[in-house]
Amino acid sequence: MEDKLPFSIPDYTTIYRRVMALNIQIDDGKSIGIGNNNNEDGGDIIIAVDDTGIKVANRGEWLRHRWKVRRGYIKIHVAVDIKSKRILALDVTTEEVHTTRRLRKLVSSVLKHNKVKRVLADGAYDSKDNFKFLADNARTAIRVRRNSVIDGYYDHPRQYTVLEQHDYERWKSNVQYGYRWIAVESVFSSLKRMFSEHVMAKKYMNMVKELTLKVSLYNLFLNITSK
Repeated sequence: MEDKLPFSIPDYTTIYRRVMALNIQIDDGKSIGIGNNNNEDGGDIIIAVDDTGIKVANRGEWLRHRWKVRRGYIKIHVAVDIKSKRILALDVTTEEVHTTRRLRKLVSSVLKHNKVKRVLADGAYDSKDNFKFLADNARTAIRVRRNSVIDGYYDHPRQYTVLEQHDYERWKSNVQYGYRWIAVESVFSSLKRMFSEHVMAKKYMNMVKELTLKVSLYNLFLNITSK
């Protein structure tokens, strides 16, 4: 007679439901060294802000074209430490939410545990509200639109950046803007290679939890490999 285990083994559905019921959050930096204590220089950090799309179903492009199926996608907005490549803040939204509106939330989240020296962001974050917000918190390194001109608001923080970017190559070198692409693209590439380009959850709130868990695991793996 075969011996029975003293406990029952949960199936995939049970494990998945339990994981989705967890209150998952991005680590605050105390346990895996995301905060200032992890900075080798002991100084302020430079962060890059960007977003990418995540598919909501693992469907092939042929099926989408053949049956005209469009499940859409969701966006993940991140703030990344350009030196350590760790994700310091995460925001998950639907595809309809404009990128520009998420910068304040991401930077505010990072500022809770870090001193931010500079924020790097592409033209999608070019807005007067973002420049005004960053003027009180960190040096702004947002690429303004090419057709930007000086308007009547001469004392607005954005105007100084417009003037600086008349010599774009010099501005790019001064603010280390090239590190923005290197940081965020390497992070997005790593996330999608490690955890795929889609989410398994069906409900939106579960999608948020799933992506938050994946980002937390990414930071944990990065911390382990960096030791």
